[in-house]
Amino acid sequence: MGLRLSIKAISLLLILAHVAEGGDFDVTKYGAKPNCDVKQALMSAWKEACLCPTPSTVTIPPGVFPCSPVVLEGPCKAPIGVVLKGNLKAPGLAQIPTDAWIVFQKVNGFTLSGGGSVDGMGADAWKTKNTKRPANLRFNFVNNSVITDITTKDPKMFHMTVLGGSNMTFAKLNIIAPGDSHNTDGLHIARSNDIKVLDSKIATGDDCVSFGDGVSRILIEKITCGPGHGISIGSLGKYPNEQPIQGITVKDCTFSNTTNGVRIKTWPGSPPSIAADMHFEDLTMKEVSNPIIIDQEYCDSNLKCPPKPPSQVKISKVSFKNIHGSSLTDVAIKLVCSKSVPCQEVELGNIDLTFKGGAAKSLLTALKPTCNGKIIPAVGPA
Repeated sequence: MGLRLSIKAISLLLILAHVAEGGDFDVTKYGAKPNCDVKQALMSAWKEACLCPTPSTVTIPPGVFPCSPVVLEGPCKAPIGVVLKGNLKAPGLAQIPTDAWIVFQKVNGFTLSGGGSVDGMGADAWKTKNTKRPANLRFNFVNNSVITDITTKDPKMFHMTVLGGSNMTFAKLNIIAPGDSHNTDGLHIARSNDIKVLDSKIATGDDCVSFGDGVSRILIEKITCGPGHGISIGSLGKYPNEQPIQGITVKDCTFSNTTNGVRIKTWPGSPPSIAADMHFEDLTMKEVSNPIIIDQEYCDSNLKCPPKPPSQVKISKVSFKNIHGSSLTDVAIKLVCSKSVPCQEVELGNIDLTFKGGAAKSLLTALKPTCNGKIIPAVGPA
């Protein structure tokens, strides 16, 4: 409770400071009108707010505003916020030639809030084979920032991506897309540190939260996930020179009718890298197909993967504790580690997962975990 209150207080103070000190740059003062493309007005308001020597706010009022692809870039002279009260709507796929529709980058002390929404209008894009579809929101090199009380729906690809971020909090988000929307991760985080994702609802067609390489000191707490593919670390080891992952905690989350619960996945035949200090605790699984997974023989279901040498991603210091609920498959715990660099220091504690079709099972490879408390299904020798 104290953590959530502190985040609310920080967000409120930032917003109040913007209004009180630097003033409000309302896009309607720059020519924005409902049902007309807001891009130029938004860029003009951002430019003036960014040059303001005291904290300032860009406001998008209630109403529906189509918006062409836009990049809102710093560095700014003081903290800056965007208060989104309206609904931004994306153009068609052909009108967004890059990997993101709305981009915030190189900003320090940023707040996005307001209760409004961004609608990626992605249904047609999900039917295409185009793998370079744009995300709804992209945050590049954004630091010391709060993103809260925002809805993102129906992206053409990911809802939100974070690259090169530091000290960012995502809270009270409403992330919405149907379960059959292809590759619509809720939040993808890579090459970033000190990131919190809190008190949010994520319903989408791919991972609710996913991680690339180079992340550290991450907290995911009080997330309701479903539909979706769960929370995934990786896939790792697809590219050379990937940066280590160190320090991810996922706690007090609920997964409902997802294909996976919590998952660590690495490609076979991968170059050497490290994934360590990952902890999953106080989780509820409601009819989840694969509740607990380490998969170091990962292969995308859309690809044909011939046999390869074992993964060289070294996984260590992993814990799964206080996890209960139901599995839709009989293998409720799947821990398949690399035979070349077996997982080390893996702990299981107080797990109770049932399977309606009979007795749940566990599957272990190249692993001897430490077990504490009740473990259902029982974990046998690797």
